[in-house]
Amino acid sequence: MGVIKRVGVGAAVAALAITLPGAASAANRGDWGRAELVRFAVLPAETYVPGSEPAGSMLGTAPVNGISAPFADQPVQGFSGVLRNSDGTFDVLSDNGFGNKANSGDFLLRIQRVAPDFGTGRVDVLGGLNLTDPNGKVPFPLTRPDRVLTGSDFDVESITRTADGTYWIGDEFGPYLLHFDRAGRLLDAPVPLPGVFAPENPGRGTTPSNLNSSKGFEGMAQSPDGRFLYPLLEGTVAGDPAGSLRFNEFDLTTAAYTGRRWTYQLDAPGNAIGDAIAVDRDRFLIIERDNGEGATAVTKKIYLADRRDRDRNGQLDKTLVADLMDINNPKRVGGFDKRFTFPFQTIEDVVILDDRTIAVLNDNNFPSSAGRTPGKADNNEFIVLKLDRDLDADKRILNRR
Repeated sequence: MGVIKRVGVGAAVAALAITLPGAASAANRGDWGRAELVRFAVLPAETYVPGSEPAGSMLGTAPVNGISAPFADQPVQGFSGVLRNSDGTFDVLSDNGFGNKANSGDFLLRIQRVAPDFGTGRVDVLGGLNLTDPNGKVPFPLTRPDRVLTGSDFDVESITRTADGTYWIGDEFGPYLLHFDRAGRLLDAPVPLPGVFAPENPGRGTTPSNLNSSKGFEGMAQSPDGRFLYPLLEGTVAGDPAGSLRFNEFDLTTAAYTGRRWTYQLDAPGNAIGDAIAVDRDRFLIIERDNGEGATAVTKKIYLADRRDRDRNGQLDKTLVADLMDINNPKRVGGFDKRFTFPFQTIEDVVILDDRTIAVLNDNNFPSSAGRTPGKADNNEFIVLKLDRDLDADKRILNRR
């Protein structure tokens, strides 16, 4: 990855090496107790890739939450997926830019490398890589002749990394699965989800869309053995029960969907999911949220979802493990009150740090969201939570980098 600036990554590694006591087995049914905030760091909203390209030319010039476009460089923003690295850094995926296909043609799709420094409370940007299609794998016209991918080409929202170091990324415009090498070059043609078409899908022709805009692959888990991907739609396919989301299985050995599918049922049809990652072969952490922010934020939750469907209702079993609007903060970490809230419209990143500790990041929708302070563009916040119990996660998941 290209270097932006070098920081003391060792501090981040030390800060994340949290040793926590054991607790009751995660096999116990019922919601868990309150999660506790143990670390907090922030990347300022106005953080840009130095020496990059201008962006935001289609946003107009009127200030949004105190920030005016266009921008001289590419914003480092909109985190919609996160991967943990072995050195204490994280790869985070910036989404399609500024909210839709029409206004994001000058935003370059990019994986950023960041390091939280919990001693200073900062998140440092170390570098990153742009996503490209130099070998012409995309069968439809792209925005740029140099085949650097933009937010008008794909809306990238979820990410996983396989043992060979390549990335699989979930897109919302198809929805598609996208396979990139470790340098960010597309390796294969985009893989569509059979029978599902978003309005922006360039290959649907006269086929009506049956999935709302921006409701494609918001989460994507990888099985502990690395064979399967489990992309989760953010929205309901037309004809499916209200609030039900398709959770499909994709076989990496055949590069094809297996036909197996499960259902994640939202608490309310107006909710959406923000991320989905594996805990073991059957259980997944899934972020569910409403569309509110600040004073209107109510549902910002992390569920442990189990595909074994023990109550036989045809849906993944859901157990609440963290209510992000009611986090215990007895040590006033980050200078916040003893009850900490994460009141952002879009919360799209969760990663397991150890069997009882997770990190959660928001998508700040730069510069549009103002959930922390009214009228002020949200920062990208990086929080670490101690859960009430151990996850009893598969060791291959705990050791995955």
